[in-house]
Amino acid sequence: MAKKQKSMHEEAAETPVREEQEPVQKTEVPEENEKAAAEEQTESAAEPETYTFTADEFRQAKEALEKLRKEKEEAIGLLQRNQADFDNFRRRNESVRTDSLEEGKRNCIKELLPVLDNFDRAMEAEAGDEAGAGWRDGIKLVHKQLMDTLQKLGLSEIEADGKFDPNLHNAVMQEKVEGKESGEILAVFLKGYRVGDKIIRHTMVKVAE
Repeated sequence: MAKKQKSMHEEAAETPVREEQEPVQKTEVPEENEKAAAEEQTESAAEPETYTFTADEFRQAKEALEKLRKEKEEAIGLLQRNQADFDNFRRRNESVRTDSLEEGKRNCIKELLPVLDNFDRAMEAEAGDEAGAGWRDGIKLVHKQLMDTLQKLGLSEIEADGKFDPNLHNAVMQEKVEGKESGEILAVFLKGYRVGDKIIRHTMVKVAE
């Protein structure tokens, strides 16, 4: 009986005691988070925060930047010169166009001045009868219509009252007259006209000596 108990104790000593272990819970990481973390690590590895240049690389980069700066300044300067040239061309072209238009008007009016002269002579003629008076009134009406049209184009008559002005008048005759000062206009032979501020014909006058 004692032998049997000993045997049981020996078996108990030889049998290893199994300790109960708590199961370890495994946390599952979503695949999307794993991919994002992997990409972040890849980017961090691919793009370092600082760069180190050698002296030669730094010199090349500096030269490239200086070249770009010069090209930019040259392009801006070229654009500014082109703009200035265009503005000058536009002003010259506008001036030429205006001058040509004014010159054309003056030439046209100058060709019509003999017509005005003939109208003036016709109106100065004596109207001996009723028919002649009617004809003269008609001439006056046509003369007024023509004069109004030319005045719209800038025509105006040069004044011929008072003293002789060589800038406005052309003295074709002189006469000594009592009570008249030297240079005073005595008569007008042919009216003078200007278009704007340009004289197209001086007034032909007789002046006192």
